[in-house]
Amino acid sequence: MKYKAIVFDWDGTLMDSIGKIVESMQTTAKQLGFPVPDYDQAKNVIGISLLPALKQLFNIRDEKEAMTLFHTYKEHFKDHAQISSPLFNGAVELLEELTQRGYILAVATGKARQGLEHNWYHSNTEQFFTVSKTADDAQSKPSPDMLQQILAELDLSADQVLMVGDTTYDMAMAEALNMDRIGVSFGVHNADTLQQHSPLAVINTLDELLLHV
Repeated sequence: MKYKAIVFDWDGTLMDSIGKIVESMQTTAKQLGFPVPDYDQAKNVIGISLLPALKQLFNIRDEKEAMTLFHTYKEHFKDHAQISSPLFNGAVELLEELTQRGYILAVATGKARQGLEHNWYHSNTEQFFTVSKTADDAQSKPSPDMLQQILAELDLSADQVLMVGDTTYDMAMAEALNMDRIGVSFGVHNADTLQQHSPLAVINTLDELLLHV
């Protein structure tokens, strides 16, 4: 095998959660009296850890104000039960196939640990992943900190690992380590934007990943 491990982003790569995240950001803005971001503005910060994402989206520097946004967003996200976040088509089948082929699978996500574990529980996918790094464990993307921690934990070098994600933040953190990377076109950033970080490929469906590993 070309790689020993494959690291996946979560939101927008394996889980179709963009709509729920955007709606929660917009509802938070309405409640707190901030200008309501449009869909594309809110979508563009997905992938960064939540607190820096909210600071960037609302141009906030005051820590107390930022934490109010942070906690209000989390309550709205938790309460938006009517907006589902299914796995993308083929996600489970892909994870099963990669596991059968002997790949070590990992997650590097801007989600909080609690959020990732909640998603794992409801999608019954935790068993596929050997290691995971979240916003609670590492510096926010595009810092390569999450990937560096994963490499250290697995005792692998960057050339033994492939990063798969839907944002320039995913591509940039892998690029910083000279790690091979593949973008997905159905998440936050489109193919042209992802190409700025020279991925091996940008795939349009998850099963296309099998052509590159």
